[in-house]
Amino acid sequence: MFHFCANGSKQERTFALERIAEERPKPTIDVVIPAFNEENSIGKVLGDIPKTLVREVVVVDNNSSDQTAQQAKLGGATVLPETRQGYGAACLCGINYLKAKKDPPEILVFIDADYSDYPEEMTQLVAPIWEQDAHLVIGSRALGNREQGSMTPQQVFGNWLATSMLRWFYGVQFTDLGPFRAIRWQSLMDINMVDTTYGWTVEMQVKVAKRKLKSVEIPVKYRRRIGVSKIAGTVKGTILAGYKIIFTIFKYL
Repeated sequence: MFHFCANGSKQERTFALERIAEERPKPTIDVVIPAFNEENSIGKVLGDIPKTLVREVVVVDNNSSDQTAQQAKLGGATVLPETRQGYGAACLCGINYLKAKKDPPEILVFIDADYSDYPEEMTQLVAPIWEQDAHLVIGSRALGNREQGSMTPQQVFGNWLATSMLRWFYGVQFTDLGPFRAIRWQSLMDINMVDTTYGWTVEMQVKVAKRKLKSVEIPVKYRRRIGVSKIAGTVKGTILAGYKIIFTIFKYL
């Protein structure tokens, strides 16, 4: 077994991690992407996902009225229709598809279809699960390099408020409810996700916290999305999302 020396040089540490990765069998990793009218961005997202890392990418078309499904198919994704409108509903559709397979993934990654995240950072995102003992990894925009204007002031405040409430009521340290995340498949099955709308991300973090499963945050880059946000881009969406997130935090106390 090759041991990692924390006190070594950066080059030595990189070499050690590469050797660890070579010795350990690669886990099966699948990706679920909820998508609603993202024809201009979904191809870019699919193109930047590390091909040697991921087995299957599932794009859930959530009632798009544009060419999202067609562009996703051109990008090599498995495309599923979900007529129930809602972010969580789309994620659940992808999960149910993978659950029905004979060999579901060991790790499942969620990423948005708007190209605001950097899919090439997926390798770093899954590393704490693959190489350590983490169950959930959140890509934190608050800890990473966030492009100016990529998040609205209400999004920044909402993240701060929600993560503060998670710390107050559940004793867990989060800085973000970021949608770019990875979770062990078995842990995902254990927490039994049910939310179909805006409470999806915080429900996952709350349920993992209640079961005292190890969560990790890694800094990720974040840029201005392509197109207009379906949530932060409207007053109604912002209010509904804020209400649902707070409701979900209290729901599981």
